[in-house]
Amino acid sequence: MPDAIRIVQADDELWKQYDALATRSYGHPVGDITRLRPHADIRVAVRNGRVIAGGLGLLVPQFFGGAPVPSALLSAGCVAPEERGARLSVDMLAERLRHLRDQGAVISTLWTTSGGYVRRLGWEAPIAVFAWSIATDDLKRAFTRSGLPIEHGRTKETDELQRRLARQWNGPVQRPDWWPAWIDDKQQLTTYRFGPAQSPTGLLSFAMKRSERHGMQLTVHDFWAADADTASEMMAFLASHHTRAPAIHFRRSALPPYPALLHNLHRYRLTAEAWHPWMLRIHDLEEAVRLRGWPDDLDIAVPVEIEDEDGETWGQYLLEVKGGAGQITQTHIAGEVRLTRRQLAVWYAGGYRTATAARLDGVNARSEEVLHRLIRTTEHEPWLPDHF
Repeated sequence: MPDAIRIVQADDELWKQYDALATRSYGHPVGDITRLRPHADIRVAVRNGRVIAGGLGLLVPQFFGGAPVPSALLSAGCVAPEERGARLSVDMLAERLRHLRDQGAVISTLWTTSGGYVRRLGWEAPIAVFAWSIATDDLKRAFTRSGLPIEHGRTKETDELQRRLARQWNGPVQRPDWWPAWIDDKQQLTTYRFGPAQSPTGLLSFAMKRSERHGMQLTVHDFWAADADTASEMMAFLASHHTRAPAIHFRRSALPPYPALLHNLHRYRLTAEAWHPWMLRIHDLEEAVRLRGWPDDLDIAVPVEIEDEDGETWGQYLLEVKGGAGQITQTHIAGEVRLTRRQLAVWYAGGYRTATAARLDGVNARSEEVLHRLIRTTEHEPWLPDHF
């Protein structure tokens, strides 16, 4: 009989083993295992005193509909190469989530290269994720400075700006106080603020890495603009680095999904690279709907059928949105729309911008009209610029 595996919270000794295992599994050190230790829930799988799998979990809200929803952010999961293929990762995910759900998480999010694997477990990608690169000279030709004040460094006001702008999208993390210092240290970021000191309208952070031959590689990590004029000023500021950086790179999902860059280019000589996406899963349906923000002007009730977490049965629910509040309750009314768990995640994040998009993703509805009513409930677009 094989020796029993225990999944436990990591103490100092087990944490060290997990850190070493992650380095062996990923092929490089995973600095977040040390940096995030004071803030993370760390679980490891142990056999005979030896760590054979592990992962981090952060209980941090994400914005949906303008409201923070408690979320389990999963990171740095790994299984020893010699232990793979025995469904240990499934057990690890379940146990990591169990403790974070006990602490209040109603949804969970992760970045993963194993999209097909986590889809089978109920996660789905609400939106495609791209990284962008453009020649600095092309950016310089497309945008000119307007004289908006620019200062170096983060401030309390820029953190407040970032939180305010994050509410306008579905997915951004409600960054805890320790978050900016963590990402600045991790990526060695240089940060600038745009606009008046007491009421900035833009926040830009990027990393610079010396090139092998000449100049540097500049990669944008944070791009937060309150309006089109500020976004243009930030692009022009990036273009002013043309003497040292031949190209400007926007890290995956760093650039918001609006056309501030594309619509201003004289020539479309930029590169878009598809990356592995962020994936979302709904765990507590009733609480996820209750805590989420909803449009103030809606007054609707839609019967829906939703696939249960076991993936084998379907529940009947009534989704009601009125006066900016939403609730979903069990009912005996036949559903007019049918959603799998993965389709539920896309809808929740606003990934279906039209009824046509939902229908082509396999969402079944009694009519186009009722599908349109369901889609109208999620007015914000999905975007997750935060990496963990």
